[in-house]
Order: sequence, then C-alpha cells, then structure tokens
Amino acid sequence: MKKTIRDLDVAGKRVFVRADFNVPVDKSGVITDDTRIQAVLPTVRNLRERGARVILASHFGRPKGKVVEDMRLQPVADRLSELLGASIKYVSDCIGEEPEGAAAALQDGDVLLLENLRFHPEEENNDSAFSKQLASLADMYVNDAFGTAHRAHASTEGITHHLPSVAGLLMEKELNSLGGLLVSPKHPFACVFGGAKVSDKIGIIRNMLQRVDLVLVGGGLAATFLKARGLDIGQSLVEDGMIDECRTIMRESDGSRIPLLLPIDLLVAKEAKAGTRTRVVQVTGVPADCMIVDIGPKTIEYFFEKLEFCRTVLWNGPMGIYEVPQFSLGTRCLINYLAGLDAASVIGGGSSVDAVQEMGVGELVTHVSTGGGATLELLEKGTLPGVEALDNPD
Repeated sequence: MKKTIRDLDVAGKRVFVRADFNVPVDKSGVITDDTRIQAVLPTVRNLRERGARVILASHFGRPKGKVVEDMRLQPVADRLSELLGASIKYVSDCIGEEPEGAAAALQDGDVLLLENLRFHPEEENNDSAFSKQLASLADMYVNDAFGTAHRAHASTEGITHHLPSVAGLLMEKELNSLGGLLVSPKHPFACVFGGAKVSDKIGIIRNMLQRVDLVLVGGGLAATFLKARGLDIGQSLVEDGMIDECRTIMRESDGSRIPLLLPIDLLVAKEAKAGTRTRVVQVTGVPADCMIVDIGPKTIEYFFEKLEFCRTVLWNGPMGIYEVPQFSLGTRCLINYLAGLDAASVIGGGSSVDAVQEMGVGELVTHVSTGGGATLELLEKGTLPGVEALDNPD
C-alpha cells in the first residue's frame, strides 16, 4: 500500500488534489450525475478539517489541448460549493499568474478549483515543465482520481517528481477493495464479464482465470465467444480479429478446469433501437437477420444458479444493450441479484456503475468502483502508473 493523506501533516500547507470531475452534463451544462464529485468529498473534508489549503484539479471531456468553453469546470465549482456548504474559489486556468495568485492567497480550510487540465496539451503529454508549474502551486500532492490513475499524465505521474505524493481516501478505498480481489478473495470466487468489446477485456479475463473458480460471459463479448465456438450469431457485432484469442481463452479454461460459461439462450432483434420486435432464441438458433441484444431468461437463471454459493463476485460490463430499456432485463436482474447476494460483490466499469447508480442499489453491494479502464488495468496488471508514482511507506 502507498502512503495516504493520514501520513501527512497538512496544517497550513497547500495540498494539490488530483480529482476526477469528468461528470456527465446535459445540453444546458447541468450536471446529471455528481457521483464522482461526491466520491472525493471525504478527502476534501478531511484535509479542510486538518487545516490544509486545498487546490483541486481535474480534466473534463476531451478538449484536445485547446480551450473549449462548454468544457470549463464552472458547473463543478458550483456543485462542489453546494455539497461542501462553503464558497469555492475558481480560476480560469490551471497554470500562470491567476492560479499562482489564488494559490498564494489561500487560507487554512480554503478550497481552490483550477480550470480543466486538458486545455493544455502538455497535460496528456506528461510534459515535465508543465508538471513543474502545477507542482509550484502546492507543498504536497494527493492523487484521489482513481479513474485516471492508469494514465501517466502530468497531473497523475509527472507532478509526483516534485512534491511529496500520497493517495487520497477514495484512491485508498479503491486499491484496498480491488487489490483484495487479487491478494485474498474469499472462495468460491466468480467473475461476470459483459460489455461490447472482447479486446477491452481479454487481458483481465485471462488474468482472472488464474485466480477465480468461475467465469461467466454475457453482453457483446458473448457474441465473439459464441462465434469462436462455431455458432451462427446473425448480425451481432463481432470482433473477428479476437476470435483466435477467444478460442485460446476457452482452451485455457478447459485446461485449468475453471469453467468459462456462455449464455444458453438470447434475446435477439433486427435492430438495436427502442420499439423493435424482440424474441428469445436458443443459443444455437440466432436468425441470420437478427442481432443479440441481451441474455435470455434461461441464461439469467443459469447464471444465478452458478453464483448462488459464491463468496466473492466481480462484475464488469452489462449483459445487453442496457441503454435501450427493453434490452436491459439481463443487466437489471443481475444487479438486483448481486444486491441481495450474501457475498463480497465488486462492480466496476462505466456502464455497469451507471446502471447500479440508476437503480439506486449502490449501497447494497460491497464496492462500486469509480474507475473504468483503471479498474480493468489494475485487475489485469496489478498496478497503475498513477499509483506506482506515489510514495511508499517508510
């Protein structure tokens, strides 16, 4: 484990906190889900209570190194102020005279929010001079942006070369929860994988096959695996370049005697849009003019039977095209099942987390990860660039 904010004497110090405020907003700029803002509040409150002068920084969207007016962080500043019940100082850049002056004027307990880091191309390029400019604003650095810790950017890796650098409370929670799956999970341990792309998940599936007792595959991933088994999958989206990899994974599963289970029935439709007529078919009977849009009812029961006696379950990726309500039954049933299962349940991945939050059952599972790619990479590789860069305990 890395050092955390508990290891720092922050009273009277300027503390640069890298957060992940890349929240969804509607067309009018109103934040529609503040989960990521809420997630960093424990760290901010802890630092304020101990007399720190907090400097918050984040990216927002993909401005590609240019100033984009509708990607400014003003809505985040407004929401932060509401949640903290305190005024937030907000500046229109993250480097230069304005943030330097604002940082220097901070008093104990004050909070300053810098402008979108990615307005500068040097952020994603991990430019050393840019890193040094960010570091000059503060005395200490805290990374509480688990969702970006898999990127070696100036604000996640470069800045650590210039300041004492530790993990925030959210980062600590993520590392403890996800790291525990790699080090000491309770068995039987099952992984449930869904989502669209096999290429995004092949590494973690292969790694977890060495650690778990059972792997279940649904969602778009299942189509490529089913085709690798020689089945017709109609018009379903398939990564043809990953078929050989899927065959290799299935051979490894057979060799290790760790079951990799695929759906036994499917919901299919001619189009992936609302209002389309659907029907349930056996896995061997996907019509040539249809595509797989969800797992079927027998598969839902089959998966639940396999999960019933598990002590640990990791789930990543929806079971169907969750965004279309009539294709969301498999995902919704899985969420409800995990919420009531007497097991350690860890949910990671953007779409999975969105579904859990929408259904309001986040508190009924053991841990809902704030990371998408970071969650996958940590479970696949065991570490992340933004974590490796933090200080180790003495």
